[in-house]
Amino acid sequence: MSSILRVARGKSLRELTLEKLRSAIFDGHMEPGKRLIERHLCEQLEVSRSVVREVLRQLETEGLVESVPGHGPVVATLSPGQAAQIYEIRALLEGQAAFLCAQNASDEAINHLSVLNARIQDAFGDEDLHEVMSRTSALYEAMFIASGMEIAWDVVQSLNARINRLRFITISTPGRQTDVAAEMGRLLVALSNRDPEAARRASYDHMTRVAAIASERLMGNDAKPVRTTTDTN
Repeated sequence: MSSILRVARGKSLRELTLEKLRSAIFDGHMEPGKRLIERHLCEQLEVSRSVVREVLRQLETEGLVESVPGHGPVVATLSPGQAAQIYEIRALLEGQAAFLCAQNASDEAINHLSVLNARIQDAFGDEDLHEVMSRTSALYEAMFIASGMEIAWDVVQSLNARINRLRFITISTPGRQTDVAAEMGRLLVALSNRDPEAARRASYDHMTRVAAIASERLMGNDAKPVRTTTDTN
């Protein structure tokens, strides 16, 4: 664990420590409910207690850490119900962003989305899941900006840490690379064809699928998959 968490120098210690702890939570090296003892983290990360405290406060605002009376900070548990709410918000906002992007975005903006999607597939090919997450966020940001929904993107960004926690769960599922390529391919075809309804439908279908995967992974394979209420099938 110490070699996984040890902070390399370069950026500020706070930024590097924050990145390391986020990654450890996303990767499952720090499992839900694990106590985050400051002294141990200082030793593992080789940083001061003040840095650790500041980072834990930041992670708490992001929903990745929670304080438990009598135990202190622990890795937050993301429940299936919370995950369903996050996917519901994403389905509504991303579906509308896809609709407006198909309707209003420039050809240049849509071509840029195709380039960003290709970069996601490259990261999958390199088996670099953290880069997949980063490039996926970049694609969605570009789609929201192209659609004129900058404020909605700010809302999505406020949930970004929890979205990426769920995203890591779904993209690490065996065979997911092929499915992502097909799902995002349908979205990009709809955008290129300037078909707003098809773009919204492709976005909803993608969200329904990832919500189901997350539900199965969070609850167990025998659990009933979560579906977004925006799904009209």
